[in-house]
Amino acid sequence: MQAMRDPLNAFLDAPQVPVSNRETGPLAGLGLAVKDIFDVAGYRTGCGNPQKFAETAPATKTAPTVQLILDAGAHFLGKTQTDEFAFSLMGQNSHFPEPVNAAAPDRVTGGSSSGSVAAVAGRLADIATGSDTGGSIRAPASFCGLVGLRTTHGRISLEGTMPLAPSLDTFGWFARDIETYQKVAEVVLHAPPSPLRGGSDGEAGRGGGGETAATPMEEGKLLRLTALDDLVLGNTEADEYRRMLSIVTAVLSEAKAAKPLTQTPDDLYWSFRKIQARAAWANHGDWISAHPGSLGKGVEDRFRFATTIDDQALAEATATRAAFSDELRDLLGDTGILVLPTVPGAAPLKADTPENLLAYRERALRLLCLSGLSGFPQITLPLGTVNGAPFGLSLLGPSNSDLQLISLGKRILQSKNKG
Repeated sequence: MQAMRDPLNAFLDAPQVPVSNRETGPLAGLGLAVKDIFDVAGYRTGCGNPQKFAETAPATKTAPTVQLILDAGAHFLGKTQTDEFAFSLMGQNSHFPEPVNAAAPDRVTGGSSSGSVAAVAGRLADIATGSDTGGSIRAPASFCGLVGLRTTHGRISLEGTMPLAPSLDTFGWFARDIETYQKVAEVVLHAPPSPLRGGSDGEAGRGGGGETAATPMEEGKLLRLTALDDLVLGNTEADEYRRMLSIVTAVLSEAKAAKPLTQTPDDLYWSFRKIQARAAWANHGDWISAHPGSLGKGVEDRFRFATTIDDQALAEATATRAAFSDELRDLLGDTGILVLPTVPGAAPLKADTPENLLAYRERALRLLCLSGLSGFPQITLPLGTVNGAPFGLSLLGPSNSDLQLISLGKRILQSKNKG
């Protein structure tokens, strides 16, 4: 059953339907919230839009990855808010009351997994599912002081999930502590991987979907890219990032500055934006065209941009993506780890202007798009604060290093807590 009281606007106000789970297993006793892009049997999947919700029949089957978590003993609490069609980064859906960031109530939660991150950060749920196409696990986790992993693309099944951009979409989840996070990982990452999905954006995923042997990442090289470090907002953020980095290097090794990539952050940002937008329109353009005026302004603007991406623009963006992915793969090798700020700083203030929120979003995507374009996993760790609000640091590793990144994150957080 959904939590009876929701002061954080995390859950959807929907009629409750019994959802079965096993009472024993590694996740027994933990409450699960589910982002409203994942099917849950008996519930409608509204994808953050009331009109879409009204027109959609209740699901007859629960998304297999969600079912894995239920079968491991977690009990279902309810479905959570999402930005419309998961196509936003701030967590401000014009159709619903804004979720509350328990760690910094005057700041946004981040999105599009807004309700899920609010539920976990606010202790209404122990685990909450989300998705990460452009940063919808990593950014909210950083904003709300949680652990968040963007998984290797294609490694976890997205059957029964609303697609946004299939060659970028990944399954993710939130937890308040790394131990719980690791328990969920051992459930969902040891399941048979899904085939890599190309689909409507015309691209295969780049990450690789199979289980691989653990690599000795503890002995790997820690790398930095100056162009990424420079994307933090200002001196206060730069000082805090250096402090966070010192926590990481004390556990792992000194972070060496890598040779600059051929592509600039701007190049990668536009590659990501064009690929994502073209795919989003392919998946949802027909419905949007048939429902004029149904979207909030920011999401509507992004879908309108999608209509401007022609075949040549997509081909150029795809070529940039391929070249970058190959270069990053060569840079990391089998054991390299790229360390970077998760986002430019603390979550923006809710009361900030639309122009400032957009500027933050575009700056953040220049950091967040590397993992999406390459398909490689990235974990954000709650290591810092700026102006009293959470600020995360990320580790990005080779394809299929998901479990190793969580293990390293656990070592780093344990070291921080001891200190």
